[in-house]
Amino acid sequence: MATRTAQRTERIYVDGDWLETGASISVSDLADGGTFANVAAAGPAEARNALAAAHEVKPTMRQTTVVERAEWCETIADGLREREEELAEIIVREAGKPISSARGEVGSAAERFDRAAEEARNIVSKGEFREGSTAGHEGWQAIVKHEPIGSVLCITPYNYPLATTALQVAPALAAGNSVLLKPASKTPISAAILAEVIADVDGIPEGAFNFVPGEASVIGDILTGDDRINAIAMTGSSGAGKHVAKESGMVNLHMELGGNAPAIVFDDADLEEVAGACTSGSLKYAGQRCSAVSRVLVEESAHDDLVERIDYNMSTWQAGDLFDEDTAFGPLISEDQAEWVEELVEDAVEKGADLVRGGTREAPDGVPDELGSQFFEPTLLANVPHDARIVDEEQFGPVAVVTTFEGREEALEIANGSDLALDAAVFTSDYNRAMDVAERVDAGGVRINGAPSHGLGDVPFGGNKDSGIGREGIDASIHEMMRKKSIVL
Repeated sequence: MATRTAQRTERIYVDGDWLETGASISVSDLADGGTFANVAAAGPAEARNALAAAHEVKPTMRQTTVVERAEWCETIADGLREREEELAEIIVREAGKPISSARGEVGSAAERFDRAAEEARNIVSKGEFREGSTAGHEGWQAIVKHEPIGSVLCITPYNYPLATTALQVAPALAAGNSVLLKPASKTPISAAILAEVIADVDGIPEGAFNFVPGEASVIGDILTGDDRINAIAMTGSSGAGKHVAKESGMVNLHMELGGNAPAIVFDDADLEEVAGACTSGSLKYAGQRCSAVSRVLVEESAHDDLVERIDYNMSTWQAGDLFDEDTAFGPLISEDQAEWVEELVEDAVEKGADLVRGGTREAPDGVPDELGSQFFEPTLLANVPHDARIVDEEQFGPVAVVTTFEGREEALEIANGSDLALDAAVFTSDYNRAMDVAERVDAGGVRINGAPSHGLGDVPFGGNKDSGIGREGIDASIHEMMRKKSIVL
């Protein structure tokens, strides 16, 4: 494959210094093809140096005030906004995200730092006063206060390379912790710019933030298995999360992992609204989202009508030039991912699903030949058998999977049959039924009459079963990244 000369070269950042290393990671350009950047790859020595730096600065970080840390976060937010166009272009190229969506991601990342400043002030100001209330403890008084947990390892995904990174780093810094950031190897450049912004903030101690891109096979276990790490915030696949949990030992695990969100649709729902929500829920960012609507479970009597409406809505979703404001989606992150989606679609069709639309890896005109194999058409499968793998397995592709149920109990049985339980949606005009299903479906979050959405993190979100541990969100994450200390007077 022919590649262009890389336009950017980024370094690692450890203990306040920008460093070159003996290895590098090439970052593919998903807009124009070739390579648009290289980033230095941390090896075992650099990973251990970062761990040492983050550990040594813990006492200093504990002495910082919430006022100082909030000001850091607000300055970081301003720095991201100042580099919005640069960051948006980077996200387009490294993640294959349309420009309109990429700009929104930069704005979301900046706002998450602002919100972290606000939430940290709120949490720290709400310590507790307790009095003894058991025999022998009469007259006891105690102050229960929040303090930093220590060092937080942030492991971030490729699909939201800046926004999800902000969702982890902002609360960690705001809570007074030192941070080690290990970005996804396919999308490390926007994280490198974030590191530059953080490095320019006055007052952040050296070692408090460390940027260590590198291959997981080389440094992953070194970082996750070190007992100087006190918490791990991770967004990724269920398999990767299980491996990290196995290696990490006694740390606070804060993981949002795989998703396979069902949309449960009853025949009294507004099918036009359902079709719009499920289409965008399935196709946004080519389906490469943990909260994507991966399967539409519809009451049998409404199946054909809903399929027709989704089919119509899908016709308006077009791939194209990622820098065109009207482009709806682009390539999948890799050829391997496209092959995985193709495998699941073929399995469903072989088992009897109706292929209504799409189903092939077809690139739009003008796409560089080397990227053609990474595109997958918007695909609609109807009458999907319940034993098709795509009903229970995470696809991470632009596929709407429509299957039927005959009653509420069967709908719940299908929805809860997957090992993944991150998000779900319920569509019905019956309030009591909506609440009953929402309470009984096994998922960390349920949206009623709308597609799952995590927003900026003001509402806690996360998964059950293989979809994660704990709950994310600015407020929720800061709580997870602080510990309580009781001082008995």
